[in-house]
Amino acid sequence: MANDPIYPALITEALATVRYPGSGRNLVELGMVEDDIRIDGDKVSFTLIFDKATDPFKASLLKSAEAAIKLKAPQAQVTINTATRQPVHTVEKAPALPGVKNIIAVSSGKGGVGKSTVAANLAVALAAEGYKVGLLDADIFGPSIPKMLGLEGEQLFMHEVDGRNLIIPAEAYGVKVLSIGFLIDPASAAVWRGAMASNALKQLIEQADWGELDYFLIDMPPGTSDIHLTLVQTLGITGAVVVTTPQQVALADARKGIAMFRDAKINVPVLGLVDNMAWFTPEKHPDERYFLFGREGAVDALAAEYDVPVLARIPLVASVGDHSDSGRPIVTEPTASAQAFIHLAHEVIDAIDKRNRELPPTQSVKTH
Repeated sequence: MANDPIYPALITEALATVRYPGSGRNLVELGMVEDDIRIDGDKVSFTLIFDKATDPFKASLLKSAEAAIKLKAPQAQVTINTATRQPVHTVEKAPALPGVKNIIAVSSGKGGVGKSTVAANLAVALAAEGYKVGLLDADIFGPSIPKMLGLEGEQLFMHEVDGRNLIIPAEAYGVKVLSIGFLIDPASAAVWRGAMASNALKQLIEQADWGELDYFLIDMPPGTSDIHLTLVQTLGITGAVVVTTPQQVALADARKGIAMFRDAKINVPVLGLVDNMAWFTPEKHPDERYFLFGREGAVDALAAEYDVPVLARIPLVASVGDHSDSGRPIVTEPTASAQAFIHLAHEVIDAIDKRNRELPPTQSVKTH
């Protein structure tokens, strides 16, 4: 065997016996062997490609690859080079919602910070400004938008559009609305595996007649999950609005949410932060402010850290929750709290316009 000639196929056969830990697939199947095998007598050289320069198995795989080659050709003098694979991004116009101009993710790092309240009131405020608005309740495990917009128990119907049967979104306060809450018993928890939840969500996006919209808002689930990945892979999200309270634990989770959107594989611009429940104001004493969760400077510091604006500060007022529970968003009433949400709508419009001037048009990014 020592005198047998070394040829490229022998090297490939040897490397096909080396499996990447945990994948069940070998180096050749994974495309890790670069097409640069060089043989000069007993000297063999080639390149292994890794997804990350810090791959934890790099050293052991290099040793295993060399050992596999020497098992077939003991005389081989092996030199293995390494390279890092460049992430492949296919960027194209989002096909799921061709009639939608801007897609806005309303997100939060944790639950209980008023994300859905902000999403509902922002959508209604934008519609009141004369824009065509849609709102998708993507919080699969805790849909609250139907209650907030007075749509509990709404019956959904379908009609035919260009040969396709599409769901007709419900409508409230000039906003087209869809939620998984329309499809399940509100008294039952949706106990679904991630794939089931993702498929249901994609149906509400792709099999609904959203029509022409200026703004399509998505009330995201709290935290970071496979639902978020489904959304960024299905849609070209124009930008994200991150809702937080001044409380330190909420700010820590908001930081994770911002990092998720700014991940190189997701790359969704963060339009800004909403400082929700910024202070408590008694209804009868609108000039008084009590900072229950922390001073506003904490949110300002987070915004400065990531170079994003604070789009609005929403006070904690009892009537905001009361209106949400009764299905009448506070933004529909002539109150100081309503003005805060109207101000937020104006800031979001400006932030979207700025983003669209400075960055390429809305695109969907599919990662491989």
